[in-house]
Amino acid sequence: MVFLGTAVVFAVTPGPAMLYVLARTLHGGRRPGLESALGNAIGTVVHVCAAAAGLAALLAASPAAYALVKYVGAGYLAVLGVQAIRQRRGAAMIAGGDAYARSPLAQGVVVETLNPKTALYFMALLPHFVHPERAHPAMVLAVLGLIVVVIVLAADVTVALAAGRLHGRLARSERWQVRQRTGSGALMIGLGTFVAVS
Repeated sequence: MVFLGTAVVFAVTPGPAMLYVLARTLHGGRRPGLESALGNAIGTVVHVCAAAAGLAALLAASPAAYALVKYVGAGYLAVLGVQAIRQRRGAAMIAGGDAYARSPLAQGVVVETLNPKTALYFMALLPHFVHPERAHPAMVLAVLGLIVVVIVLAADVTVALAAGRLHGRLARSERWQVRQRTGSGALMIGLGTFVAVS
């Protein structure tokens, strides 16, 4: 029960991945939002595999390696944010240079793989629920990690479905689209900055 409680809190606490799903949904609608959520789930599976293989322990033991993951993730979010702001006008989409023109699934995978919030959860919290005397640690981490993946996916899908309703109402307004891209770009830059300094 304690594990499920921590997993739910982790899943519903807004972080870079969830806010990315929100931004993609508000920009493109329900389908890109759901693809982003699936990308986040795949990225979380990467963390599960890393934890099961012992890489999470390596990152925990190496401040330099963890800092590298953190700063690369922060930089990626900031780049996405800058692109969204620079290309906030509809003409940018026609030119094919929109930051959101790339695959939301692939971007979701990258955002979540480089998400320090997820890395911290798998390094700091998940190992507390592993008892080597009862079962092989790698197998336990894999099972617990996959449960986290399902919970995170459910939370992200909920965000995408809720935001998809707003997109349908606001998509016809060009002024809204410009403001949304500016706002989501600023949000991603802010998230990147927060991740870098936290």
